[in-house]
Amino acid sequence: MYNMNNDLLTRRECTALRGLAILGIFLHNYCHWLGPVVKENEYQYFQHNVDWLAQAMQSPDLLLPAHLISFFGHYGVPIFLFLSAYGLERKYGGPATISATQQQQPGVWPFLRYHFLKLFKMMIVGFICFTLIDAVTPGQWHYTVAQVVGQLGMFNNLYPSPDRNIWPGPFWFFGLMLQLYIVYRLLLYRRHWGWTVALMVVCTAVQLFLNPEGEPLNRWRYNFMGGMLPFGFGLLFARYGEKIMLVRMNFPSLLMCWVVTSFFIMGASDSFLTWTLVPALVCYAAVYFVKTVYQLPWKPLREVLIYVLEWLGSVSAALFIIHPAIRKVFIPISRHGDVYTGLLLYTIAALGTAWLVKEVMKKIPNPKL
Repeated sequence: MYNMNNDLLTRRECTALRGLAILGIFLHNYCHWLGPVVKENEYQYFQHNVDWLAQAMQSPDLLLPAHLISFFGHYGVPIFLFLSAYGLERKYGGPATISATQQQQPGVWPFLRYHFLKLFKMMIVGFICFTLIDAVTPGQWHYTVAQVVGQLGMFNNLYPSPDRNIWPGPFWFFGLMLQLYIVYRLLLYRRHWGWTVALMVVCTAVQLFLNPEGEPLNRWRYNFMGGMLPFGFGLLFARYGEKIMLVRMNFPSLLMCWVVTSFFIMGASDSFLTWTLVPALVCYAAVYFVKTVYQLPWKPLREVLIYVLEWLGSVSAALFIIHPAIRKVFIPISRHGDVYTGLLLYTIAALGTAWLVKEVMKKIPNPKL
């Protein structure tokens, strides 16, 4: 038995968290394509990349911001997984004593159909935009029928060497989310917390027995197993958030916890063993950061940060699906030497286009549960 606390994360805080997540993702997906910039450890763990970042920080130059964004920006994905599980549990979960009139209790097929169509609505708009721009710009991707069908069905994460079969690369997220929706409805929906913890432990522990640089680990983390830790954490946070946070919700405590957790993230990234736990630490840090922002005592700074994060959060879905197409147009500028000019133009164009795409997507009917 558990009781959900409506004050754990407000709707505005969730929007700001989405804004923080998409900020990291769309900047990361630009910076990590630049040759001189440090590469991330997202699906596999390469000690070389850790050493490369350490060297860049010891001898900083103008590329340091790009190094940090490239190495850490992809952790926006765990934040999205955390928020997705949190939202699912708030919408569908809860004690069995809650009546059907208070909480939705969908069947398996209606639930999966509804969430597949929600994902498809996003994915197809972005996929069409990307393929059109890809076809008229240099370096076109040569799709196979299997790759196109896999993307439309959102099961291409299951293909061998998924990073060579999913294009644009960020669209692996749709297959990941579809898998997690299935796992949630079949295994975790209104189940004892032990089911969630067991899946989190097993899916994380298996990674430790795989080659850090090997293809098996790559495929493991491309699928739901690699995202189970932050997803499960989001579900547990929805149920037991006050106990999980372990901190009084005041500005000094939140600020201290955010700083300490950020240092833990930096330290944990240096070892394969602790690297597997970083997604959970990132979720902690993101929650602490956003709650810190909302309690900043300096009103002008607080209002600016809140406005930026909430606006980014409001266009996060559109920005996620459109930024790969915009990147393809502007990244040659950075590759030819004007790194930050290209990045700035990409940012402006991506944000503006995301707003337009959001307005277009409003015209597409939403699926019904």
